[in-house]
Amino acid sequence: QVQLVESGGGLVQAGGSLRLSCAVSGGTFRSYGMGWFRQAPGKEREFVARITSGGGLTRYADSVKGRFTISRDNARNTVYLQMNSLKPEDTAVYYCARGRTAIPGPGRYEYDDWGQGTQVTVSS
Repeated sequence: QVQLVESGGGLVQAGGSLRLSCAVSGGTFRSYGMGWFRQAPGKEREFVARITSGGGLTRYADSVKGRFTISRDNARNTVYLQMNSLKPEDTAVYYCARGRTAIPGPGRYEYDDWGQGTQVTVSS
């Protein structure tokens, strides 16, 4: 059984930075692409970023491009999301997810397993 546990969320002022981590246990971590999604109150869960199984390809939502960086450490079974220049509109619960394939796309249906989420709040 695959388990994903996010950490690193918190309260930060606009312009600040946070680094989210997602530790994965069970399954074969290095075989699957990983993604980050977020959900703000009253809104649908949306794609933020994904990284392929080997870490060679990344993809970002336009809203975070140039500010967020996704990375992974296959030796530690962990995926990261470095978030810089944070804005109040980045406030949301952030979820990591394991893709169904090595190169998942941005659709939620392309991910099988999800973490419980970590809250990120950006104050203005």
